[in-house]
Amino acid sequence: MKKSLILRERLKQKSIIVVPGASAALFARVIEESGFEAVYATGAGISNMQFGFPDFGLLTMTEVLETVKRINDATSLPVIADIDNGYGNAINVYRTVMEFSKASVAAVQIEDQEAPKRCGHFEGKTLITCREMENKIKAARDGSIDDDLVIIARTDAVAVEGIEEALERANAYIEAGADMIFVEALRSKEELSRIPPALKVPAVANMVEGGKTPLISAKELEAMGYKMALYANCTLRAAVKAVFNILADLKNNGSTKESLSRIISMKERNAITRLDDFYEMERRYGIKE
Repeated sequence: MKKSLILRERLKQKSIIVVPGASAALFARVIEESGFEAVYATGAGISNMQFGFPDFGLLTMTEVLETVKRINDATSLPVIADIDNGYGNAINVYRTVMEFSKASVAAVQIEDQEAPKRCGHFEGKTLITCREMENKIKAARDGSIDDDLVIIARTDAVAVEGIEEALERANAYIEAGADMIFVEALRSKEELSRIPPALKVPAVANMVEGGKTPLISAKELEAMGYKMALYANCTLRAAVKAVFNILADLKNNGSTKESLSRIISMKERNAITRLDDFYEMERRYGIKE
């Protein structure tokens, strides 16, 4: 079954989907092996991890697409691709979604910020008009080679225009063809609770550690009516913390011998990267008799 259809079928269920973010293919593999149901290919994480840049609209469509392809190929799970603001106008969005849908992602997420966009929890955001975003959503649908691709429309209007305008935009985006709505940077539980009942399509919540939105459990989000909770960069941030810790051990001790409990074993690493499958291919193709 196509990944887009897998995601659509899962969205019909009552329970919320908890979706960790991946900024590299290996993280997508770990997310799958940890028992989650989908992967979020995070634009911020890709910018941070692959380029060392902040989430400041500095990457091109092809740079993000290449990493998303690798993420998608590394997992059997549905992958939700963050395509920022589509990398230009509606025609750029058409081409962007065409390319991402060719890569067999399950969903794309597009936002209504002006270029260059920035993290939804940064200051200084500006928006395109509601009409322009509606046309981008229509272009996304027309550009997709997969009729079942899930289109997630994100609005950053809360920080710029307030929650009432954000809700107006959200419903306009639904009329334009969005399958899900993501209202970014909500500032309280009260604001969070207002979103799902106001929409005719499933709502996405974004839990950003240290961001503008309060961190609440997936269970509580589900009770509010959310169908998806993103934890976009918890994996990246945990990994960076672990790298700092192991490097401090190495610098202080001159060895990693005393730190083996803090890293995965060689056996675990080989299992995640499926080394045995490649040994089997060597035998099958006569490379190693």
